[in-house]
Amino acid sequence: MSGEDAASAVRLGYVGLGNIGGPMAARLAAAAPLTVFDVSADAVAALVDAGATAAGTLADLAASSDLVCLCVRDDAQVTDVVAELVPHLRPGSLIAVHSTISPETAAGQAAVCAQRDITLLDAPISGGAMGAQEGRLAIMIGGDHAAYRRVKAALAPVGDLIVHAGPTAGDGTRMKLARNLLHFISFTASTEAARLAQAAGIDVAELGRVVRHTDAVTGGAGAIMLRDTTAPIEPDDFWYGVFTHVRDLGEKDLTLALSLAESLGVDLPLGRLALTDLAAGLGVPHRTEGES
Repeated sequence: MSGEDAASAVRLGYVGLGNIGGPMAARLAAAAPLTVFDVSADAVAALVDAGATAAGTLADLAASSDLVCLCVRDDAQVTDVVAELVPHLRPGSLIAVHSTISPETAAGQAAVCAQRDITLLDAPISGGAMGAQEGRLAIMIGGDHAAYRRVKAALAPVGDLIVHAGPTAGDGTRMKLARNLLHFISFTASTEAARLAQAAGIDVAELGRVVRHTDAVTGGAGAIMLRDTTAPIEPDDFWYGVFTHVRDLGEKDLTLALSLAESLGVDLPLGRLALTDLAAGLGVPHRTEGES
């Protein structure tokens, strides 16, 4: 049986049809038979219109599914839903948890499932409702690699980047938390940049257009995440020249921005921290006076 045939043979179930789960389920229903469950009758009806089959109970959904995807609110809901599914799933079945929960909850629920020969993977997502609607989610899966491959094939309609984050349930969430750390620190840095622009008489909305444009070209903050380690870089390493160039530009522009902020009376705590920590974070030393 080919990989595509194996994927299409998997009976899919989906629990949680909210802003992200609903569009994900709709795309899955367009690609393969899908059974759905949600406490909202309207959400279920919308998925039935999209071609899915409604389950009256979680037990009914479990009995008709080989892979169940969960996109519910929090750790408590994941735990409750898993408890209702497990007694009715066949041995060898899979559960993929898309909710962002704690790594410890993912590992604990995986252990519960393993007692019944059921594999639980944590599979948090990045890309939001827009990514779900367009089938462009990034999905980070933690757990058994063979199970990951089965889930990856089944979830292809909703994710155009599906990665194996690690061999343990919880690794997907660890990757998602690192990704979101960058996301929200970047948001905070954006507010700092906006304060500087506003104080300087610059149109903040126009600055936002420039940021979105250039990040789309350069890749934004992810553009420097090129190595597989955060260790210091040896001077004879190829990356040393790349990252010392980034350091030179960064330290020059940060110094200029902080000087502008001081003249305008704007406090930029993240800017000061960036000037202090950029070089070490890149794995290279600060630029020294007179360095060419």
